[in-house]
Amino acid sequence: MLRLGVFGGTFDPPHIGHLILAAEAQHQLALERVLWVLAANPPHKHGYSPVERRLAMVQTAIAREPRFVLSRVDIDRPPPHYALDTVRILREVYPAAELVYLMGSDSLLDLPTWHRPRDFVEACDALGVVRRPGETATPDEVFRSLPGLREKVRFVDAPLLQIASRDIRARAASGRPFRYFLPEGVYELVRAWGLYARRTDLTGLRDL
Repeated sequence: MLRLGVFGGTFDPPHIGHLILAAEAQHQLALERVLWVLAANPPHKHGYSPVERRLAMVQTAIAREPRFVLSRVDIDRPPPHYALDTVRILREVYPAAELVYLMGSDSLLDLPTWHRPRDFVEACDALGVVRRPGETATPDEVFRSLPGLREKVRFVDAPLLQIASRDIRARAASGRPFRYFLPEGVYELVRAWGLYARRTDLTGLRDL
């Protein structure tokens, strides 16, 4: 059975940390492919870059890794874009695949607040939860609130990465160096477009 990881985000911009986390999940969870699901209009974020520019950056970032595939599932449909709907549509596209939804440990703690979380857990074959070095606590309260969740969680141990898209945007806006936080092609696109140079809403965005 084809085993697919579902890696969602605004990717504004996609950085080296995204690539490292996707590679760790692919290896540790034995995923044949990792679908990079670009969020076109996330319901909990505002002020992100135009979707076509983020699309071009993701395509550039993953171009040399055949196991990473861009998915337009959240681009080619109207909002709102909830994770439950994303998984259900991917299930129709890949009916024989095992779908492993990838998320950070903080998102796991927030899962009860998501749109129809019980249906979301049921829709996923597994959840790959990326945890930081030394992070061993299990979210028992979350497990108790969502039946079947504990059995579906697969932890992914990731290296400590102090890289976040919001910090890269802040660096670009203030003229600080950010070249080595990004794949070369993504950096060239950001520079060519002057992306983030005049952004005033940098603190309002929060990315992986």
